[in-house]
Amino acid sequence: MDSATTRSGSEPLDVLVIGAGQAGLAMGWHLARRGLRFRIVDAGSEVGQTWRRRWDSLKLFTAAQYDGLPGMDFPAPRDTYPGKDDVADFLQRYAAKFELPVVLNARVTRLQRKTPYEIDTEQGPIRAHNVVVATGPFQTPFVPPMAGDLDASVVQLHGIEYRRPGCIPQGRVLVVGAANTGCQIAIELSATHEVEISVGQHLPAIPQRPLGRDVWWWMTRLGFTRITRDSWLGRRLSKRDVIIGGGVREMRRIGVVVRPRLSAAKGRSVVFVDGTSSEYGTIVWATGFRTDHSWIQISDVKDAEGRIQHRRGATSAPGLYVLGLTWQHTRTSALLGWVTRDAEFLADRISARCNPEPGAAWRSAARTAQAVP
Repeated sequence: MDSATTRSGSEPLDVLVIGAGQAGLAMGWHLARRGLRFRIVDAGSEVGQTWRRRWDSLKLFTAAQYDGLPGMDFPAPRDTYPGKDDVADFLQRYAAKFELPVVLNARVTRLQRKTPYEIDTEQGPIRAHNVVVATGPFQTPFVPPMAGDLDASVVQLHGIEYRRPGCIPQGRVLVVGAANTGCQIAIELSATHEVEISVGQHLPAIPQRPLGRDVWWWMTRLGFTRITRDSWLGRRLSKRDVIIGGGVREMRRIGVVVRPRLSAAKGRSVVFVDGTSSEYGTIVWATGFRTDHSWIQISDVKDAEGRIQHRRGATSAPGLYVLGLTWQHTRTSALLGWVTRDAEFLADRISARCNPEPGAAWRSAARTAQAVP
């Protein structure tokens, strides 16, 4: 495996990609096709490590035929739903097949806007003319501050730490959060535990296979996957998630008690906004993640909450891009089989920036307009 270090006197890379998940690898494929000098760095010890750390029974809610990356289909039968280890194995094989220059154990600790960009990693500094931040939307687990008011005897874990029902002590379990992760964990635990779920916002639920077809078959043909974030409908849809599979109605059917939003916690007891309360032995916080871009020391590309501002992945800092975010361009921007659309769009922009010969930008834009909606 290559070292991450580039000596200060050596030629900077054309592109540094930060993150070796599906977004970073798809970007690497497109950069390689354009003949650019690039490297992909990742904090993990292996490609696909983030997927391997998820709970044992996790399966994609996209069927295998929608889960490939550019140049390689997902190796599973149509209309089957790969597990998390299947995805990790696929990403490893993908990086190996295309000999992508991935550097592992190279967490980025600082990115500075200089000419070129200077990036500090745990394996040494790197200089690059362009940087693609492909670290994904799931970075720092979020747990509400009220969790600190609970007694030490209450077992607490974030959804990212959940593995299987056998690891959860017997007794009443509260799952906090009713998006896709919370619903899946609550449904699985209900077979062996007394489970309640706290629902802060009732989200619409769509069956996995309406009328016998995968939901993404319908989404693709109805044009849902091409609705952009900047459109009127996209702005409305991006403010509310959708549960694919079992939602609140399904949980009620199998005996999961549905509670409203939490308002306070003390000792072993939790209080809900309707004034009711109950005691629990275990609480699973399926409360999502927060983005942490504190290591990006370029303040004028961030909003007041520290989030990177961009337009389809391009920031106001020349040569700085983001990739693989939820609703980066469409609802599918962060999904395994669709991230290549945004990767190709950005690779064309980067290639035109690295090779500014007459007509290059126009030809790049023309290719993108034909290939990417």
